[in-house]
Amino acid sequence: MLFEACHSLLQGFSVALSLKNLCYCFIGVTVGNIVGVLPGFGPVSAVAILIPLMYGVEPVSAIILLAGIYYGAMYGGSITSILLKIPGESSSVMTAIDGYELALKGRAGPALGISAIASFVAGTLSVIFLTFFAPLLASFALSFGAPEYFSLMVMGFAAVAVLSTGDALKGGISAVLGIILATVGSDVITGIPRFHFGSIYLLDGIDFLVVAIGVFAIAEVLDNVVTKSKFGQRLSYGKWTNLLPSLNDLKVSFWPTIRATFIGFTTGVLPGAGATIASFISYATEKRVSKYPEKFGTGVMEAVAGPEAANNAATGGAMVPLLTLGIPGSNVTAVMLGALMMLGLQPGPLLFKEHPTFVWGFIASMYVGNVMLLILNIPLIGVFVQVLRLSFPIIAILVLEISLVGVYAFNNNIFDLYIMFVFGIIGFLLKKLDFPLAPMILALVLGRMFEEHCRRSLIISDGSFTIFLTRPISLTLLVVAVLVMFYPMILDFIRQHRKGKDK
Repeated sequence: MLFEACHSLLQGFSVALSLKNLCYCFIGVTVGNIVGVLPGFGPVSAVAILIPLMYGVEPVSAIILLAGIYYGAMYGGSITSILLKIPGESSSVMTAIDGYELALKGRAGPALGISAIASFVAGTLSVIFLTFFAPLLASFALSFGAPEYFSLMVMGFAAVAVLSTGDALKGGISAVLGIILATVGSDVITGIPRFHFGSIYLLDGIDFLVVAIGVFAIAEVLDNVVTKSKFGQRLSYGKWTNLLPSLNDLKVSFWPTIRATFIGFTTGVLPGAGATIASFISYATEKRVSKYPEKFGTGVMEAVAGPEAANNAATGGAMVPLLTLGIPGSNVTAVMLGALMMLGLQPGPLLFKEHPTFVWGFIASMYVGNVMLLILNIPLIGVFVQVLRLSFPIIAILVLEISLVGVYAFNNNIFDLYIMFVFGIIGFLLKKLDFPLAPMILALVLGRMFEEHCRRSLIISDGSFTIFLTRPISLTLLVVAVLVMFYPMILDFIRQHRKGKDK
């Protein structure tokens, strides 16, 4: 099987390395990079817009272009997150927390470099996993039902304890606020409107990215307008000789990148989980295993490497159910599924046998695309950090303009702008009161899925909660969630026990 996969991959490279497909790949990753920088636009919109232009294009060339936009956007999302604290993509929210703090310390260049390198390593490893383990992982993804997804969401909520720096009570309150926000809109099962206060604009709920841009970007601008702490000065961007990561940066980022690759790819394989959840789990994991967890949120390189590696690895994972089962693993792959069907291809178990040239040419192109993105991003670090040479009032205007355009472009809805500014004020107040913002964002992301899978599971079990304990994968995930929540207590107990023995 290994020999067959290698042989097929070599044939795939003969397709991917043709001049025409190299051009399609380059266009895709470049557009994806730009799309990732623009908050609110997103790869879903870009892929959907380009689908009508794919008529008459060879299927393998079309999918190479569309996939390039997908994983290229994961690269680009970190740029504005690090430089301006504006998450270009929802999966870049966690990058914004420590990436921006590193930029304030004059380490924007190394942070962008680590982001690009971690993305390249994770993206390449995820394609290797896709190459050799796709059928096996697809069968694993099929074993996930509503109870397993519920337990996965519980594990995600366990990460709230990790993301709550300082006062645990304030972290809990922040998370509860996120859960409350997740209930706005329509009932996930019956579709009955709830908590929409008579506004038709809230029937679809409050969008996660609109809230994230408000509490991070707008709140940061408000904070500095009120305090005037950065007015009249320019942010430091470091010396030109220090724009690339140091050996120590690479060293501390190595294991976070490897761990995040496995987390991101596994999460990406599960339909509906996606890169955003993968980045949250990676951040929480790195904070748990770190020797200095108290520094997370103040600007540490591991907190950039982990989430960036996770969201890029998730793109490779999302291709597994798409190609092997015909099941989209994310919003983008759902649109790509429609594009493939439009081009006369039906993803599923027979795709590898009936269209091997297409499949392996596409997989090979992902190796090529990741190399292109690394070559494209590393030399441009010096260009990107030039934005920090601007005085803060100009940067504040730039942040507001990008946020306004990005949020409006997301749904072409001016109501989203009001929501963004409201949460900008809320984020500013929470920041002043030392409430952590990450738990609220995570709870908003997970809240709706948590409720949906919980209620679906109870419908299946006729109201019995034992369904979560009688299914092996679900039980395992719940046990892991409990261990994550009580990890500090367990660690303290082990340390005290060892001290007792030493005496």
